[in-house]
Amino acid sequence: MAYCFVTRQLPGTALERLAAVHEVDIWPERLPPDPATLRKLSVGAAGLLTMVSDPVDASLIAASSGLEAIANYGVGYDNVDVEAATERGIRVGNTPDVLTDATADLTFALLLAAARKLPQAIATVRAGDWITWEPMAHLGAEVQGATLGIVGLGRIGQAVARRAQGFDMNVLHTGSRSGSRISLESLLQRSDFVSLHCPLTPETFHLINERTLALMRPTAILINTARGPIVDQPALRTALENGTIAGAALDVTDPEPLPANDPLLSGPNLIVAPHIGSGTRAARERMADLAVENLLAALAGRRMPHQVNEV
Repeated sequence: MAYCFVTRQLPGTALERLAAVHEVDIWPERLPPDPATLRKLSVGAAGLLTMVSDPVDASLIAASSGLEAIANYGVGYDNVDVEAATERGIRVGNTPDVLTDATADLTFALLLAAARKLPQAIATVRAGDWITWEPMAHLGAEVQGATLGIVGLGRIGQAVARRAQGFDMNVLHTGSRSGSRISLESLLQRSDFVSLHCPLTPETFHLINERTLALMRPTAILINTARGPIVDQPALRTALENGTIAGAALDVTDPEPLPANDPLLSGPNLIVAPHIGSGTRAARERMADLAVENLLAALAGRRMPHQVNEV
């Protein structure tokens, strides 16, 4: 029996399966453990089940001499120093595929809400400003037949493209597939909506910045359900204020959570959601299942079903 530390309570029964085999300690608070506390609680652990917001860096890995496995609860794992883990022979796993449709659904929800200025329209009702039907009020953008540019045509990007077919949208992408693949610059210039689905890497950090935002149409809307640092947020705020683009809808920010006084939130025509891309019960429970399956396999000396490194 090994000791496992889980950094948050998870939906479903997966943690019960883990506790039936190993000693499990679950962080009980709503807020995650701070980095120093996380390092302290990880020292004696053989297995860690972490969230994408938990920094599993080289110092934590070095301090955790008995660590054998890190199961990250999410498809992304940029919060884990995979190189440091690999050097120590520690298996690292993620939870791919199960959140694809949930995130694609939210992407389209944000796209439609931003296009039709739905938050602003709802706000007028709550404010008592709905006095009559007005032909000039709440005029949004047409989605049917518009051009959607997808930056990164992985699983989620492809799922968004399939949803776009129902709106007869013209889909462009920067992925590795043939067909409508084009350069980022051309995609930004030609798209009515730009949706980000690329991973966060040194190459994609601030991929959307002052220069690339300037390439977009003044009627265009940016959607980001990938990773917050892909977008240069001060540049985005300036672009919204100057009318360089028409609007933006974000499910991810930098940092997370975004402080209530962050200057970005004062930008016009902006929707910010609290990172709920995978936020359906079915998706989150399946993510827990995969994370626990990864831990159980690694602690039994086997390769994880969804292992991202070679050890």
